[in-house]
Amino acid sequence: MSNQRTEEEQKRQIVNRRHFSFRLNMFFFSTFVLFSMLIIQLAILQFVKAPELKAMETKIGTSSVLIPPIRGDIYDSTGKTRIAYSTSTQSLYYTIDPHIKEDKARRIAEELHAVFEKYGDPKESMTVDEIIKEMDINFRINYATTPRRIKSNLTNEEIAHFMEHRDKFEGMEVVEESIRNYDENTIAVQLVGYLKKYNKVNTVPAFEEIYGTRDKEEDPTVRYLKQEDVGVDGIELMYQDVLRGKNGVKTYPINSQSAIIGQPTVTKPDKGSNLYLTINKDVQLKTEEAIMNHLAYIRSAPRSSPDYAPYARAGYAVAMEVDTGKVVAMASMPDYDPNVWKGGSIDSEDYKKIEFSQYNGTIRQVYQDWGTQEEANKHTSSLVYLGSTQKPLTVLIGMAEKLITPYTRYNDTGVFYYGKEGTSHRRGIPNAGGHAYGSMDPARAIEKSSNPFMAEKIGNALYHKYDGLEGVETWDKYVKQFGLGVSTESGLPWESKGVIDYFHEAQVGSTQSALILSSFGQQARYTPLQLAQYTAMLANRGKRMKPLFVEKIIDQNGKVVEKAEPVVLNEIDFPKEYWQVIERGMKSSVQGFEGVNYSFNRKTGTSEQTTSVGKVDNAVFIAYAPADKPKLAVAVVVPEGGFGGRGAAPIARKIFDAYDEEIGLYGTPRKAKQQESDAADTAAAE
Repeated sequence: MSNQRTEEEQKRQIVNRRHFSFRLNMFFFSTFVLFSMLIIQLAILQFVKAPELKAMETKIGTSSVLIPPIRGDIYDSTGKTRIAYSTSTQSLYYTIDPHIKEDKARRIAEELHAVFEKYGDPKESMTVDEIIKEMDINFRINYATTPRRIKSNLTNEEIAHFMEHRDKFEGMEVVEESIRNYDENTIAVQLVGYLKKYNKVNTVPAFEEIYGTRDKEEDPTVRYLKQEDVGVDGIELMYQDVLRGKNGVKTYPINSQSAIIGQPTVTKPDKGSNLYLTINKDVQLKTEEAIMNHLAYIRSAPRSSPDYAPYARAGYAVAMEVDTGKVVAMASMPDYDPNVWKGGSIDSEDYKKIEFSQYNGTIRQVYQDWGTQEEANKHTSSLVYLGSTQKPLTVLIGMAEKLITPYTRYNDTGVFYYGKEGTSHRRGIPNAGGHAYGSMDPARAIEKSSNPFMAEKIGNALYHKYDGLEGVETWDKYVKQFGLGVSTESGLPWESKGVIDYFHEAQVGSTQSALILSSFGQQARYTPLQLAQYTAMLANRGKRMKPLFVEKIIDQNGKVVEKAEPVVLNEIDFPKEYWQVIERGMKSSVQGFEGVNYSFNRKTGTSEQTTSVGKVDNAVFIAYAPADKPKLAVAVVVPEGGFGGRGAAPIARKIFDAYDEEIGLYGTPRKAKQQESDAADTAAAE
């Protein structure tokens, strides 16, 4: 039994030794195969692929750096004044330490101040506090990662000092950049607009569609840079693509380790094209001055004076050529200095100063700074009811609808009543001051600004002619043909179509009251630009002209790439007799136009508007001149300015005078005629 177990153990040992020997042989064989494969692969790499790998090692790639273009300039219509222009400059930027203490920031500012005083231009001097403000250590303007521009227009000596002492001025960098400058006279600033940094606006909802992914464009020449300036309002935004130009590209050859291995090739940037506006600098500045001077006058007039308007803080005016649509003046006052945006952003203190003056009240609703919302509710905005300036159009609608003829007679008793007698719905529509003008035709109704005529003969008659809302819809159709309640098609960003109330009045009141109130201008609020377009239609007898702001575009080579041509948006064909009625009604004289050297047609308006504390009067005025061959249409709006003839008409007079002097209502500038006359007198005297 024992011998049998011994034999079995011996057999197992023999089998185990054989298995071990087999595994050992397999291990050595596998090792041999692996090393053989490695040797073969190394041989292939060295003798077969070596040339290819060597070529890959020295293969040249490229790396590109974008060179931003210089933005195009914006000139006035004469080409003599640069309203907006860009200059290349060296600026000092500071990347802030997020944990910096105020005492350290002040030490840095003091060191910078010493450098600026020693090497800088005295005209560009900065105090220590001004430097600290630009450093923005409290992150009022930018995030911590955004470099702050401390100073522009560095002198060569300043640049050399900062480059030589880089280790001393940690976080400081001298950067070449383009700076946008605006004429110090603040010419049509809200129309021209301003710039902000691309990375400040591309994610803002209002600009996402415009700028959202322009920094990801495949074409490097049109790819936006994070820190470049872009238009955010006015002409700067409207003509962004034209003004911007195209990037240059500096391309470096690099190897596989991204090391530069040669000289770069450079494609120069294309400067943006220059714009020549339709705005005449001198007419514009005289318009702005006229508004501000008259506002000061009516606010300070004696309380007993009909001119007294203590809450008239703003004024808006548009002057538009009748046959071309060219806007020669557009003023939203008070204005501000857009150079405050030079850094691409401003702090909260500076923004508060311009918050209510940066927007263009001639094309959108703008309020003034009344301190609190409660106080603001007591006042009106730049969108006001037309008042009696509506009446020429009301008469045209009445004649077109056969409600009246050019010869219709009406007895103005001073008031027109509507609504059921003896009920609370009974309302009276009186004339201003309760005047009764007696027998009149449509032309005299315009001249005397008869509310009863408009209300009874046109508003009420239109209500009785149509069923339900059809009368209101008919009214709406006509006023929109005259550009009221629709876009002027100017192309300016953020333009308002106005605010229409007559459909709401028809729902909550009645269609009768909606049409009667509309007939004398108390049911819709429009922009001054819409008013100017409407006035031009009265002047040219029915052509709605597209407002033009750019006379021509000239590229960097001096070639005219676009020239403005008049655009008729729509035309209304009324009989000549209808237009003659309007012209007769608008011929009367008005306050502020005494002794003018040109004929004119005009209409005053005093629109009544309800606020939280009652009713206020807005001054509205429209006119065109010369009356016999219209050249210029003007609209002026002064919220809370009182009577149109007193709060707005004198401003319009100054605008017509300025246009006549600089451009000429009869084709030749009056100042040129005066110069010729003076020269003739001098020659005669000699």
